[in-house]
Amino acid sequence: MLLIPAIDLKDGHCVRLKQGDMDDATVFSEDPAAMARHWIDLGARRLHLVDLNGAFAGKPKNEPAIKAILKEVGEEIPVQLGGGIRDLDTIARCLDDGLSYVIIGTAAVKNPGFLHDACTAFPGHIIVGLDAKDGKVAVDGWSKMTGHDVIDLAKKFEDYGVEAIIYTDIGRDGMLSGVNVDATVKLAQALKIPVIASGGIASMDDVKALCAVQDEGIMGAITGRAIYEGKLDFEKAQAEANKCAK
Repeated sequence: MLLIPAIDLKDGHCVRLKQGDMDDATVFSEDPAAMARHWIDLGARRLHLVDLNGAFAGKPKNEPAIKAILKEVGEEIPVQLGGGIRDLDTIARCLDDGLSYVIIGTAAVKNPGFLHDACTAFPGHIIVGLDAKDGKVAVDGWSKMTGHDVIDLAKKFEDYGVEAIIYTDIGRDGMLSGVNVDATVKLAQALKIPVIASGGIASMDDVKALCAVQDEGIMGAITGRAIYEGKLDFEKAQAEANKCAK
C-alpha cells in the first residue's frame, strides 16, 4: 500500500490547512522541492501536490513551485496534482510538465461533461477527488455541501474512465482524529477502480487499519499534518505499509 505525502502549496510555500481554511495555514517549508526530496529519501513512492491558491482561484497559481518539485523528482516516482484544474489545456500543460496524474475535484461534480472529456483525452491520467461528509459530497473547498451521494457519483465517474478516486472525509482532514476506515471501505467495495484514502491519518494504528482492508480496493493513503508535525514517522509508516503489500 502506498503512503503518499501531501505537499500543499500556498504562495509558493509548503503548508497545511485545518479543515480547508485558507486563513488557518501552518507553513512547514519555504522550499517545496527540498520537501519533496525529503519524502522520497524516506521511502515515498508517490507524491500528492495541492495548489491551494489554484483551488480557490480556479486556475493553477503555484506553477513555479510545482515545476521545481518536478525537476527535483525527475522520473523517480509519480507525482499527482490537484487544485484549480478546470480545463483540458491546463491538464495538457500539467502532463507536459511531468505530472503523472491530475486530480479533478469540484469541476468533476459541477461539470461532469468536462470530466468525461478529460478521461477521453487523457486516459490513465485522471483521478477524481471526492470530499464528503456523512456520505454527501462537498465542493468549492468544502464550503458547500451538495445532495450527491458519494458512492453514486463515484460509480458514475468510474464509468467515465477515471483512474482512481481520492476520498477525503472532510470532518477529519487536518484534525489528526483518525481515518474514517468504514466509509472508505464502503466506497472501495462499490467500485472496481482503486480508492486512495485521505483525511485524518494520525498514527501507525491508522496505517495498520488501512493495510488490513487494502484488499477491498484501497491502494493507498494520503498523509499530511501527522508527518509534518512528527505524530507519524513516515519512514516507519511506509515500511509498515510495504509489509502489507500483496
